[in-house]
Amino acid sequence: MKIRGLALWRALLMTVLVAAIAAGAWLWFDWARFARAPLDIPVAGQSIDVARGASFKDIVRDLRARKVTRASPLYWRLLAMEMRASGRLHAGEYALRPAMTPRELIADMAAGKVKQRNFTIVDGWTFADLRRALASVDTLAHDTAGVDDAGLMKRLGAEGENPEGRFLPETYAYVKGDTDSSILKRAYAAMTKTLDVAWAGRAPDLPLASPYEALILASIVEKETGRADERPRIAGVFVRRLQLRMLLQTDPTVIYGMGAAYAGNIRRSDLTADSPYNTYMRVGLPPTPIALPGRAAIQAALHPAEGNELYFVARGDGSHVFSSTLEQHNRAVACYQLKRCQ
Repeated sequence: MKIRGLALWRALLMTVLVAAIAAGAWLWFDWARFARAPLDIPVAGQSIDVARGASFKDIVRDLRARKVTRASPLYWRLLAMEMRASGRLHAGEYALRPAMTPRELIADMAAGKVKQRNFTIVDGWTFADLRRALASVDTLAHDTAGVDDAGLMKRLGAEGENPEGRFLPETYAYVKGDTDSSILKRAYAAMTKTLDVAWAGRAPDLPLASPYEALILASIVEKETGRADERPRIAGVFVRRLQLRMLLQTDPTVIYGMGAAYAGNIRRSDLTADSPYNTYMRVGLPPTPIALPGRAAIQAALHPAEGNELYFVARGDGSHVFSSTLEQHNRAVACYQLKRCQ
């Protein structure tokens, strides 16, 4: 009886041991499957915020609450330990990509690979347009809210400068929580560098006394056309007019000077109302840029096309007809503006 009882205990112990090994193997394989299986992220564009001071438990709880994962928090803890990432996850916003695995997500957090967002300053925006666009971005911290333009330029180390035209149209990467002033600072520095380099390589004998005058001319070119092939020709027209002391007679400067009074149309009375921006009344460039010119417009202003054209008129399809004489120009105006083509 004793031997038989001992055999039973051994058999039972073996059964328990085998069951434990089987359970452990199953758990290991299940954990390994969890680590490499995609999370439940059906569409792109989702993200998770890891707050400063958040615990690993808080992060997993958030993932489970959003149904990104149904796995046990223990599995996540074991994976973080296996990756030696426990206690060194960085705060920030992290992208949740379709087909992303738990291992990839923890790796991003451990490396501080936060989600990059983009803000684009559009060629031809005014500075007021830029400020409105920044204010509408809810992923930025708005530390310039309530600060007027003069105060903002002072913060950027450019006290006394007019902000119009001073920020380079381009796409700027940022992470959630960055300040709008940080984007403005980078755009201001980018424009300063771009203008300085372009000015140093400018064409000879331009009727421009400074990089700032080049910026003013570039802003007018920017507003007159969006066609890349026309920018140097339009710049050439304005450069020759400046050289001949002719009026620039460009509508965008008048519109800019009208400000909120502009309702979509320029009346004859607007063209005869004197203001620093009315280039139908005053010779030379206006006192400031009228928009934020892009790189192409700056290059056109400093490398205008050669020729003898002094006039241009819009065709109505985005392109222009260029003329060398007033007679040719008047015929083009009659044809394309008054629809009296001969």
